[in-house]
Amino acid sequence: MAGQARVVLVAVAGCPDYNVNGSSLLFLSCFQVSCEFGMARVFSEKGSTKGKDYCILFNSQWAHLPHDLGKASLLQLQDQTVSVLCSPSDVPDGGFSNMIPMVMRGNCTFYEKVRLAQINGARGLLIVSRERLVPPAGNQSQYEEIDIPVALLSYTDMLDIGRSFGHSVKVAMYAPNEPVLDYNMVIIFLMAVGTVAVGGYWAGSRDVKKRYVKHKRDDGAEKHEDETVDVTPIMICVFVVMCCSMLILLYFYYDQLVYVIIGIFCLAASIGLYSCLSPFVRRFPLGKCRVPDNNLPYLHKRPQVRMLLLAGFCIAVSLVWGVFRNEDQWAWVLQDALGIAFCLYMLKTIRLPTFKGCTLLLLVLFVYDVFFVFITPYLTKTGESIMVEVAAGPTDSATHEKLPMVLKVPRLNFSPLALCDRPFSLLGFGDILVPGLLVAYCHRFDIQVQSSRVYFVACTIAYGIGLLVTFVALALMQKGQPALLYLVPCTLITSFLVAVWRKELGMFWTGSGFAKDLPHPPLVISPVSRSAPPKEESSPVSQSEAGKEITGPSLHTEELTNTPLCTGEPQAAPLEVEEEQTGSSEEPAGQPADSTPHIEVSAAQKDNGAPESQDLQAAQSQSD
Repeated sequence: MAGQARVVLVAVAGCPDYNVNGSSLLFLSCFQVSCEFGMARVFSEKGSTKGKDYCILFNSQWAHLPHDLGKASLLQLQDQTVSVLCSPSDVPDGGFSNMIPMVMRGNCTFYEKVRLAQINGARGLLIVSRERLVPPAGNQSQYEEIDIPVALLSYTDMLDIGRSFGHSVKVAMYAPNEPVLDYNMVIIFLMAVGTVAVGGYWAGSRDVKKRYVKHKRDDGAEKHEDETVDVTPIMICVFVVMCCSMLILLYFYYDQLVYVIIGIFCLAASIGLYSCLSPFVRRFPLGKCRVPDNNLPYLHKRPQVRMLLLAGFCIAVSLVWGVFRNEDQWAWVLQDALGIAFCLYMLKTIRLPTFKGCTLLLLVLFVYDVFFVFITPYLTKTGESIMVEVAAGPTDSATHEKLPMVLKVPRLNFSPLALCDRPFSLLGFGDILVPGLLVAYCHRFDIQVQSSRVYFVACTIAYGIGLLVTFVALALMQKGQPALLYLVPCTLITSFLVAVWRKELGMFWTGSGFAKDLPHPPLVISPVSRSAPPKEESSPVSQSEAGKEITGPSLHTEELTNTPLCTGEPQAAPLEVEEEQTGSSEEPAGQPADSTPHIEVSAAQKDNGAPESQDLQAAQSQSD
């Protein structure tokens, strides 16, 4: 084919758009119209075997294509983009004998365009669209009348073909078999199971640790991170009603509410990222100083500088994703990182106190998932599932935005889908959070009964098996699958059987004994010595005994002043207090120095945060 460029059009099964909403794992196929993705491979005019691929979308109901490239015919591509091919006057002299015309979209139906092309000898039709690609649809009688393939090509790809290869090209159209599963499902599996395992372990360990430390001294502004929310049956019912209401509202007002969901995700994801990174930042020795006293919101709590910088970093990451969320090349990495952080934060914040509550939550969401995926098609006028419609985004949406509550990974195998609209496999956050709450409960119960984490390990393995069953069901049925349909039975039945096998079902069901069965920590008293009563009133106190008396107050003063202010002021208050205490310890035995007032003042100040030197001096003067 010297002096001519050649185009190879590759078509595979797919859809223009698919996504996941809420708790459903949906790798969606097209229900209303049979649509398939393809790609156009363009070769240079010099006859080079290396070409460039472009994405197309076609409807196999018009005509079937061969699956082997060797069986596909090379046909001349005739550029007729100056017309829309809606009337016989748009047909050039000589027609389209053994050619594939390329025309613009608009002014008439797909059927009218392809009928004119077929009558004038065309062997196929490419329609260039400036808008979002949609499958070229028709009715059954039109499908029977037409026997040539018709496909849509984006306007930008048409321009690139003209710039790169000119107007003299040849086209071969075929439809190879698409792999059912992709390697990116391995990454999704590892991310999901890893998040559930880490989140469940972290939540369980943190909950038990809090039972030992009721009034832990913290960094002031960060105390709220230790708070958890116990989920009650009433809260579960309210939550499900809110989910149903929000899903229905999105179905009717998608373009208005999608930006609200995106904004909520940015806020929640930044909080989750801060919560996950703060334990590591606190280990750094730098930035421990606090901001000065002020009346600004949040800053009036005087947070540490390092925590303030971390908060700014987390907000910046969320804003970067929000601005570049539609960049498919790299924005998915930020979305996955923020999504995992959000899931970990929710798993350690929300707590199910009983297995009864876990069962109620999982079963209710199980019914919710199945109903909105499989039952609602019988209730809508279009026959479309409400979950599918909201997840994929309405076809008539003006924003073309997608809900961000998913983990997504691009396809890793060589596939035409990599060039098309949504080359991602997706997993909803609900498929991680809902079973993850049960995994966290199992870990807390393991620590209570000292069972070497048998409940935690068994439930985590059951979650992984349920996810694998979901992938297998997807491959066998070739249609969207709600993951909770398989995850809920696997995790609930496994946890129930482990409790029955260990003869702990009663305690496991009610969650009883979490507080009373835990061993109480020993009472630790501050090592402060009081002056021993003298044997004789006239005997003076020795220098060694006087040194022991001030040991407690000195240690308390040093501990309270180890977090400096970010003002550059010298920290001389501990030295002044120590000098005054040394002077008071040299009194005769007839007037013994009592260090008890010093201990009470320092303990109160320790609970209230950083001490002030004048308060310590006042306490010293009172004891004198």
